[in-house]
Parts: sequence; C-alpha cells; structure tokens
Amino acid sequence: MPDVIVIGDGPGGLSAALFLAKNQLDVVVFGQDKTAMNYALVKNYLGIPEILGTEFQRIARHQIASHGAKLRGDAVATLAAADDGFSVTLEGGERLTAKFLVLSEGKGPRLAKQLGLAFDDNNGIATDRNAKSSVDGVYIVGRSARPGRSQAIISAGDGAAAAIDILSRIKGENFVDWDEPPKS
Repeated sequence: MPDVIVIGDGPGGLSAALFLAKNQLDVVVFGQDKTAMNYALVKNYLGIPEILGTEFQRIARHQIASHGAKLRGDAVATLAAADDGFSVTLEGGERLTAKFLVLSEGKGPRLAKQLGLAFDDNNGIATDRNAKSSVDGVYIVGRSARPGRSQAIISAGDGAAAAIDILSRIKGENFVDWDEPPKS
C-alpha cells in the first residue's frame, strides 16, 4: 500500500511526488503524460530561462522516478473513501489504497467530484493554503484549484505545499525540506 497516490502528472502532481518520494514516502503517480505542459513553451518559470514543456515533463518525470516514486500510465476509474484512507480502482480493476491523495486533474476534476468535492468553473475546488480540500487527506493542486489562473510554477508550488503538509502530518510536527551542499 503506498503512502500517497498522486493522480495527474503535470507540474503540480509531479512536484508533490518529488517532495514526498525524496523524503522516503511510498508514492505512486497515475498519469499518461497528456498534460497541457506538452504544448507549452515555458518562459516564466523562475530559474529556467526557457524550456519546451515536453522537455520539462521529461526531466520532471525522470527526477521523481530517480527518487523512488512509481509512475504508472494506468487510468483511474473510481475513487472512494476507505477505512484506511482512500481506495483507487483502475480501469483494469486493480485496487490500491493510500492514506493520502493528491489530485491534479486539470479543469475536469471527475475523480474529485466522486469524493463530493464541488468544482466551480471560476474558482475551482476550494482548498486551504496547503492545497488541502474539505475531505481530510485529499489535496487539490493545479488547474483544479485555479482553473483560470493556473501557471506551471503556481501548480508546482501547490504540489510542494501539499507534500510539505502531508509530511508534517505524518511526522507530527512542522517539516521543512531543506538540502545543504556538501561541506568541503
């Protein structure tokens, strides 16, 4: 059983997966790499002068996999609350459960609606500043949270905020992901 299931493999979902996997959580990401990033030329991502969205996706997917996150191309059919978190049923019938869900479904949050979360075309799905929805253990990142104001860097920030909140909840104290360069 993974600790966290991430549905959606754009900047929000992949950012959450990176922070979680880097900190030794078992993370499974479901996505077919059909994100809008594949049609973008990104010139507004701090620290990257310019990059094709497809290259960004390739690098990001490799980065999360190198930290141990599992990328799966299976389509998710349904979501439901379960005794120990949430149950995800794939189109092929396989079921997985996880304590936490990060949903990065874009402007068509079909699965979030299965959990009773309301989507408004102007305002998206309501979340707190850590991307936590009204359903405990479910985080909403990317265009589902900001349908008209989404940018790759904002979505990645949402994913990072969700991951840090999950890590803080698991550890029972505030958690900061901070790496230092090697000492010489």
